[in-house]
Amino acid sequence: MNNIKLHSMLKQFLIEDIGDGDINSEFIFPPEQQGVLTFIAKADGIFCGKSIIEEGFHLMNENINVRVFLNDGEPIYKGDTLAEIQGPIANLLATERVVLNLIQRMSGIATITNEAVLQTEGTAAKICDTRKTTPGLRMLEKYAVKCGGGFNHRRGLYDAVMLKDNHIAFAGSIENAIRTVKEHIGHTVKIEVEIETKEQLLEAIDANVDIIMFDNRTPEEIKAWISLVPSHIATEASGGITLNNINDYAQTGVDWISLGFLTHSVKALDISAIVQNN
Repeated sequence: MNNIKLHSMLKQFLIEDIGDGDINSEFIFPPEQQGVLTFIAKADGIFCGKSIIEEGFHLMNENINVRVFLNDGEPIYKGDTLAEIQGPIANLLATERVVLNLIQRMSGIATITNEAVLQTEGTAAKICDTRKTTPGLRMLEKYAVKCGGGFNHRRGLYDAVMLKDNHIAFAGSIENAIRTVKEHIGHTVKIEVEIETKEQLLEAIDANVDIIMFDNRTPEEIKAWISLVPSHIATEASGGITLNNINDYAQTGVDWISLGFLTHSVKALDISAIVQNN
């Protein structure tokens, strides 16, 4: 987590919500009126967002007293008190929604990631995310995946080469695409190729790529093809994988299973905020 970037993100989120001032609270509560805001879990899951709570409220008012009772990645249970924040009521209420939205989403991502990880226990497969993240929230969502026990795939278009079906179609072949990209990238950049047929698999192996992704292939197809892949090339399965069939994919022997649903359609974990006067 880049704390400098987090500070900047939270600042923009609060500006978006508060605008020129919180007319809901500023006219009701005098600046000196103190209160306590408590975050309560309303469902079981994995907690994620400690730094969001701390940084968010301190950004609003550095004198607010913030106590978070869990660390990121720890299990939470319905009824648990997650955090207690004490300070001016107007400040608490102006900050509450932005912080709550973020920790609900991040905890939801950590929770579903943990469920996927548990489904692959006993296998060598590792769970990772994709680029199917919410624009503007990628750093936070990928951090949440790690808190749930998963791993991060590439962070964007800039840190690894991933040749998908459209790249290959425009380039004419896997061999053409890889030869061209190798003329431009440095030695530290890995190359991954999506394959959908046995012919594409053999072409990718001949091109000596770093990672081969079995895209939208069945577990049976992957089992039949994976023995052809040399040990120095990592393997990944993606597409059409759910919590119901993920163990079947993990049993194929793939090194990685990438899951878009960890971030693109996750359900936020239910967390409530309760305010009390001092």
